[in-house]
Amino acid sequence: MATATTNTRPERLSLVRAALCGVLALAAALAAGHLVAGLVNGNASPYLAVGNTAIDLTPLSLKDFAVRTFGTYDKLVLLVGMGIVLLVVAAGAGVASRRSVWPGGLVIVLFGLVGVAAVAARPDLNTAALAAPLVSLVVGVGVFRLLHRGARHDASRRSFLLVAGGAVLAGVGGQLLGRTRDAASSRAAVGPLVPARTAPAIPLDADFARFGTPPFLTPNRDFYRVDTALTVPQLRTEDWSLRLHGLVRAEERYTYADIHDRPLVERTITMTCVSNEVGGPYTSTANFTGVDLADLLDEAGIQPGAEQLFATSVDGWTSGTPVTAAADRTRGAMLALGMNGEPLPLEHGFPARLVIPGLYGYVSATKWVVDLEVTTWQARQAYWLRRGWAEQAPIKTQSRIDFPKGFATVPAGTVRVGGIAWAQHTGVDRVEVRLDNGPWQDARLSTEVNSDTWRMWYADLPVSPGFHQVTCRATDRSGYTQTQDRAGTVPDGATGWHGISFTAN
Repeated sequence: MATATTNTRPERLSLVRAALCGVLALAAALAAGHLVAGLVNGNASPYLAVGNTAIDLTPLSLKDFAVRTFGTYDKLVLLVGMGIVLLVVAAGAGVASRRSVWPGGLVIVLFGLVGVAAVAARPDLNTAALAAPLVSLVVGVGVFRLLHRGARHDASRRSFLLVAGGAVLAGVGGQLLGRTRDAASSRAAVGPLVPARTAPAIPLDADFARFGTPPFLTPNRDFYRVDTALTVPQLRTEDWSLRLHGLVRAEERYTYADIHDRPLVERTITMTCVSNEVGGPYTSTANFTGVDLADLLDEAGIQPGAEQLFATSVDGWTSGTPVTAAADRTRGAMLALGMNGEPLPLEHGFPARLVIPGLYGYVSATKWVVDLEVTTWQARQAYWLRRGWAEQAPIKTQSRIDFPKGFATVPAGTVRVGGIAWAQHTGVDRVEVRLDNGPWQDARLSTEVNSDTWRMWYADLPVSPGFHQVTCRATDRSGYTQTQDRAGTVPDGATGWHGISFTAN
């Protein structure tokens, strides 16, 4: 007599329900980690920790490509890209778990361990920060199991709504907790910075902005920004201090008030990023307000054998500056608190940063600086030095055409061509332009403000109808004329003449 057999295999979830289980578990995990990070340290959020670690591990070629292609939006592109990948993997993990919770659970555990490893590897985070990724891991696994079970018993809609709402609340809670350490209100409380020694007034003919060059002083909102910070550090003045130690006579520690209450000096300085390609946008000028770095180094007392000033940002980023440049009073190196008459913007280093004229930013311009160690080159290697960039990085003499724009169409006849040139700490002495392959012609230079700032230039060229190319080159005060030889940014800055093409009719 035949007996009936019972199929004990669990019923498969629908594709949509299974995918939602994975996506909502991911959302809950990230939100829970973000909430805990709001209590310990914003960068402990697993999503941000993984992103910051990805930036640290990015090859130089890919980093340069991102800066060239996306500019200041490179970090946003990274975050969005990470989000898309996570959503796809989470949905896939859910679909793989249509019969059993274990495949998706294993994926969540693996992702959670990646988050733990990323937080553990961050130089700016302590052991307490591990709470954020651990909570994220536990919540992710727990919510996935809960949703998976609910989906099997037709309770998925309510479960999905509860988890989605909880994730939103946790994420918002993390943001609100983070704002308790919000630096914006601290910055507003500083008020205007009044230097005891102001920079000389900018002459009216220091730029040719009426023709198309940038204004001589770059507004803070337009000042270029290139750094590794995935999110802008939130450091309040009341929490900030600067430690100066190492090969010094006596270790010093300064509070914000210690620096702010000193007689402040204002200097007009042009800064340039080593990632600036020929003709690139990463050069800007501002009036910086702060104190002489040489004063702080003198107070600590530099000891024999010192070679570099190793600076550390609150987010763990480091740079190394030759001590000879940092302590040289004629160079005017600063610990800056202000920029263009107001406290440093958050994204430009508030509460304090280094500004050392004549050197590319990766060796001279640490933002959110909290530690200065006088040491040797062998003892410490800075962030970009470990990644193949040069130890010494003086800014190279360069020039750029700003108008007309590349591939523009202009009236034939007299065409005005102009732009900027820079040779910080040496000074620009001459700019020449060449139409097509004709002779070089001297351009008119703007009034020089000082040797640490850019100069604007223009020339009027007779242009016949047709397609043309114009090229520029600068000569600095030492007599050096920038080379025609093209070189990329690695390891110590790009070289080559900038040229643009246009059509005259």
